[in-house]
Order: sequence, then structure tokens, then C-alpha cells
Amino acid sequence: MPLAGVVIGGAYGWATVPPEDTISATFPICTSSVRTTCVVDGDTFWLEGIKYRIADIDTPEISESRCAEEKALGEQATIRLQSLLNAGAFGLRAGLRDEDKYGRKLREVYRGGQSLGAQLVDEGLAHRWVGFKQSWCG
Repeated sequence: MPLAGVVIGGAYGWATVPPEDTISATFPICTSSVRTTCVVDGDTFWLEGIKYRIADIDTPEISESRCAEEKALGEQATIRLQSLLNAGAFGLRAGLRDEDKYGRKLREVYRGGQSLGAQLVDEGLAHRWVGFKQSWCG
């Protein structure tokens, strides 16, 4: 029997019901060790004192980059995530795991039923998460 409101497929082949866009905040870039609501990098942010990792993507590293290209792309991804989060209300959706080994909440981020992670992938600022980091260096 079909389930009403379930979207089958999507960018990653999961059956999902996108969350409501109920979260709204202003996200600066994190600049100090005291973090409440801010963007750390292209796939990590703090919201009201809780650290989140976008579960469906991986972006280039900025603090431990392996090459200049990765660092530059990581900085672009950070600024783009900040822009996307500040563009209006969004929703968070839990995946298969609640937290990663660093204690970050693993969530997919949606606005208007569209994955912001998929948008970063489409823009070349993220890789789809496949269970391990892919190289950003040529």
C-alpha cells in the first residue's frame, strides 16, 4: 500500500519525507572557541549550542587540507553553506545514525523539500558521502 507524502528516490535514492522548514537563525562563520550558532566549515555548523554534521555530504577540509586546491574549495564551501543557512527557514532530518564518533549530530538539511547537501554537490563544493572521504587534490 503506498504511503502518502513519501518521496521515493531523490538525489541519493532514499525514501524520504522532507522535514518542515521550521528552523531559522543567523549564522556567522565560527571565529572563537565559544560556539553557539555559527558555521565551522562546508559540512559542519553549530545551532543553539549543538554541533551538526551534514550527513549526506563531505566537503573539502580547511583546517587539515592536503593541498592548496582543497583549502580554497573548502573556504568556498564554508561561505556557501553560511549563505544557504542564512537564506531562510530550513529543516533537519535524522538519518541512520544520530551522532558521529566526534559527537556531532548527523542530519540532512532541507529547504522547500530540497537537500542543501545535494545543492552543494551540484555546485561542485561537496562530494556525496559514500562512507569515506574522497580526495579533493588532483
